[in-house]
Amino acid sequence: MSSPSPGFPRYIAIEGPIGVGKTSLTHLMAKRVHARTVLEEFDNNPFLREFYRDPKRVAFQTQIYFLLARYKQQEALRQQDLFARGVVSDYLFAKDRIFAYLNLQEAELQLYERIYDLLRTHLVTPDLVIYLQARPEVLMKRLRNRGRDYEGGIELQYLEDLMRSYNKFFFHYNESPLLVVETSEIDFVHNANDFEDLLSAVRDTRHGTQHYVPRSAAG
Repeated sequence: MSSPSPGFPRYIAIEGPIGVGKTSLTHLMAKRVHARTVLEEFDNNPFLREFYRDPKRVAFQTQIYFLLARYKQQEALRQQDLFARGVVSDYLFAKDRIFAYLNLQEAELQLYERIYDLLRTHLVTPDLVIYLQARPEVLMKRLRNRGRDYEGGIELQYLEDLMRSYNKFFFHYNESPLLVVETSEIDFVHNANDFEDLLSAVRDTRHGTQHYVPRSAAG
């Protein structure tokens, strides 16, 4: 079993709104640093298609399914030896609350919070969180390009609200070092320079909140 590459955190969580490129970056980074991937089981949620058609009707069921599925994955991660091999995950467990507050009614939120608090204390905190941002219109274009039928009903207004909720959440986030990356004008998948530049920023992020500035933008 390979050891994590020197200079990289052992547990990295990559976050951001739908369509921003979390999973693609997770695969690239895990391959580079010889880490395992932990991928959110997004498509397995049986309520998801109906949620995109009628969010209010199944919002609570959708949210609780995601919460418990993420907890199950993270609990398994806690029982493994992170020092034997690093982990790169395409989600942060704590972000679950972003969607809860965006989609649930007050009475549902109260029950959700009780369940969340019971689960949260048992989980491992990442050594680094990478938060990927993009303009809502860029997210919309990326969703259209990947062509998932059940995402076809997503509207720009929803992406705008989601982006604001993510920004608010991570503005207050302080549980681990945080690297904020604006991805609207860069492409980690097809541009090797963008990817290598980001890896350097990951190595340099040790504490607090840092903002990644691409060399092309800084120069």
